[in-house]
Amino acid sequence: MQYGYMFYIDFIQIIIKKGREIMLNYTVPKVIAEIGCNHKGDMEIAYELIKLAKDCGADIAKFQKRNNKELLTDEQYNNAHPNPINSYGKTYGDHREFLEFDVNQHQLLKNYCDNLGIEYSTSVWDVTSAKEMVSFNPNFLKVPSACNNHFEMLEVLRDEFKGEVHISMGMTTIKEEEEIINFFQHNGQNNRLVIYSCTSGYPVPFKDVCLQEINRMYKSYSDIVKSIAFSGHHLGIAVDIAAYTLGAKYIERHFTKDRTWKGTDHAASLEPSGLSKLVRNLHASYESLAYKDSEILDIEKVQRDKLKFRKQ
Repeated sequence: MQYGYMFYIDFIQIIIKKGREIMLNYTVPKVIAEIGCNHKGDMEIAYELIKLAKDCGADIAKFQKRNNKELLTDEQYNNAHPNPINSYGKTYGDHREFLEFDVNQHQLLKNYCDNLGIEYSTSVWDVTSAKEMVSFNPNFLKVPSACNNHFEMLEVLRDEFKGEVHISMGMTTIKEEEEIINFFQHNGQNNRLVIYSCTSGYPVPFKDVCLQEINRMYKSYSDIVKSIAFSGHHLGIAVDIAAYTLGAKYIERHFTKDRTWKGTDHAASLEPSGLSKLVRNLHASYESLAYKDSEILDIEKVQRDKLKFRKQ
């Protein structure tokens, strides 16, 4: 192995694709604190979660935007919540409306993020929400796994939005995945795509996280999309470090103040102590993922002089 003496090589893994090598270039990890609906419909809690995410070192505070009457069928809207213990209303529609912030409230959240120095983003679930959030001109908008086949909404993001489009690929077949990417590639907008390896479940057992999907995505799409990312719904943070070393540029985790709060997502969320550790460990991993810049590092020279075996 040849060593360069004046520079670091910022990759460690090689993926073989179609007979050629793909080098993974490691960049500073981007951490998304997915607040989602963990604010319980309370703006003060939302502000507090943004501040906590910033204090923990997250790069992005992300929410969700829905037009529930547009998104849900009448049956879905009027039926009871499938898990009543987590419901904030008599029907699923009532529950969703209770947790929903309007456009003006999202503008206040974005303003708060801007003033605090943390990036704002949101997932969009329908055409109306996509059009509303496009008007904010954030750096990126995200499409959840549940709606990545909503091509009328994807068309808004492809044709009316200039930022990155991040798309989760949970509960999605490879054929569907290819159709989504081809939809953007057809208009030459694939260079704005960031696709996420994801397993849809709350929480997801480790055996179902399937991190090798990140490698599959690199082999299939690394020369088509802008980046590969990871959205996790597992417990703990070890998996996220592995996802980063496999090449995920963004690490997204649900974030809450208290995992015992009522709601579907809290159980699969990180609390502030967990998010702080995640950010710390990801940055430590980034700093560690390099080759030696000389055969014997300065830190080793004293130890070599003191400990290295010398033949008598």
